[in-house]
Amino acid sequence: MSAFTIRDAEIDDIAAITRIYEHAVLNGTATYELVPPDETEMAARMLNLTRQDYPYIVACDGDGAVVAYAYAGPFRTRPAYRWSVEDSIYLAPEAKGRGIGTALLRRLLELCEAKGFRQMIAVIGGSDHQPSIRLHAKLGFTHIGIFQGSGFKFGRWIDTVLMQYPLNGGTATAPDETAYPGTLS
Repeated sequence: MSAFTIRDAEIDDIAAITRIYEHAVLNGTATYELVPPDETEMAARMLNLTRQDYPYIVACDGDGAVVAYAYAGPFRTRPAYRWSVEDSIYLAPEAKGRGIGTALLRRLLELCEAKGFRQMIAVIGGSDHQPSIRLHAKLGFTHIGIFQGSGFKFGRWIDTVLMQYPLNGGTATAPDETAYPGTLS
């Protein structure tokens, strides 16, 4: 396995993040977007999440180039969902199969737990997206459902797979209502 490092994303990473996401939009079902957003939009999305104290991280190769990124954001925007986050992980083609996705998701779980979140939800585009499903299962996510034919991309209907991971004891206890994570929109 090639060496890589994980660190917090910076605004200077936006060009690389935009390229990685563009490839995902144009070539895969990990996202249901059809038109890749530009760097300005991607920067706005990053700042929206980081200003609300959601984690946003990158993986860099041995030369320091960003080859993957991951973040957590609100699962849904209604206030009662504030304890749940949705994870997103995107890898450049050359980063696949090197353990980078696993390391990013593991770090994202740690960061979200430290921030007090109680559930992480994976919303996976495509029942046939086995690498993402296996990655989440390997780290302890459980399969909770499938929205059949919920997306239409590349001329075909695509299922959405839902997986869930409990953080900080999940539903075993009530959260501390005075110190909720993230910011309510």
